Amino acid sequence: MIGRLKGILLEKQPPHILLDVQGVGYELDAPMSTFYKLPTLGETVTLHTHMVVREDAQLLYAFAEKRERELFRELIRLNGVGPKLALALMSGLEVDELIRAVQAQDTSALVRVPGVGKKTAERLLIELRDRFKAWETLPGSFKPLAAAAASTAPASQSADAVSALISLGYKPQEASRAIAAVEEDGLSSEELIRRALKGIV
Repeated sequence: MIGRLKGILLEKQPPHILLDVQGVGYELDAPMSTFYKLPTLGETVTLHTHMVVREDAQLLYAFAEKRERELFRELIRLNGVGPKLALALMSGLEVDELIRAVQAQDTSALVRVPGVGKKTAERLLIELRDRFKAWETLPGSFKPLAAAAASTAPASQSADAVSALISLGYKPQEASRAIAAVEEDGLSSEELIRRALKGIV
């Protein structure tokens, strides 16, 4: 697999990039967050890449930073999120903005992105919350999330509880409302789930 390319920037027309690597022209797609960091045409640039192989095409996606590529890879692992939607999300929101939206479970930030409705935004935020928790323990990847983790611990308990209710078959919005109705400082996620289930019944 191709993981990194260094070459001369020949063309940049969002979302497409053409990169000359020792005489070979590589066509790449990139989010706007990467485009903002590209040099002028004719200059040398190093890009981190992700390759997608389909029956009808081999596609390369380019990112200015490794953390952008990590986020892209996590996004396309989510149910219903392909490379196109992942690029749209990363173009509409910087990595740190998306992290903050997930921490706050802020659907309004995601629904501004074309192709993302309210239900899709709610589902993505719940799924991303679980993945971001894993990133907190990975050195060097998503430091802004780790730095904010101490002040968002209660929200993390609530997110765990909402995720559990969804796993039980409740709709994301219904689960969020149920947990919000019983939230109190110091409650564990298990206690939140217990109280919420009593309230739903």
